[in-house]
Amino acid sequence: MVFRQFFDAGSSTYTYLLGDPDSGRALLIDPVVGQVKRDLRQIAELGLRLTDVLETHVHADHITGAGLLREQVGCCVHASAAGASCADRHLEAGDLVKVGSLRLLTLETPGHTDDSLSFVANGRVFTGDALLIRGCGRTDFQNGSAEELFDSITRVLFALPPQTLVYPAHDYRGLTVSTIEEERQFNPRIAGRSRESFIALMNDLNLPPPRYLDVAVPANRACGMVRGEIGA
Repeated sequence: MVFRQFFDAGSSTYTYLLGDPDSGRALLIDPVVGQVKRDLRQIAELGLRLTDVLETHVHADHITGAGLLREQVGCCVHASAAGASCADRHLEAGDLVKVGSLRLLTLETPGHTDDSLSFVANGRVFTGDALLIRGCGRTDFQNGSAEELFDSITRVLFALPPQTLVYPAHDYRGLTVSTIEEERQFNPRIAGRSRESFIALMNDLNLPPPRYLDVAVPANRACGMVRGEIGA
């Protein structure tokens, strides 16, 4: 398997490339519209072609590159049925995304948003904003729920093998990867907390709204094809 982790400095977003060298097919998880040229160049240099894009959720801090990539190379866009209606395939828990010999298992991990998905493949889990490295996504917009996020982390993600590598959609401190066991032990949002304690913590964060919330959310519900002021 070919694996690359890309970074968008403007939104601190990680985009992940997974490729199958035998079939020449590749997929991207959470592409950013302003990085489409970079991503396609990297894919071509690796001798691959982009056939699929996976979205972990409708993002509020950047515009997705999914729609532009589909327009340029004809790839299939996968997302939750609760999120972007523009997706070519709507995923539910247990669905497999097959790209050549690659198999990505879909997990439903709502809480940050109601449409949040995670994907498991080859000893890795791509958690979107549900589980961050030593953190987690906020729960105060897009039908977020602290109750659901606690359950998604503790009952779904923490049920994975402890050595599973955790690759989130964002990091703001230069951290690139963790493991399920590390997050169980050291994540200050969740480690040693009861469900009630976690809910109280999340409901008392009092964070300002994401800077691009009003632009990014409607754009991303249209797979990024509504042009806004960021990332284009």
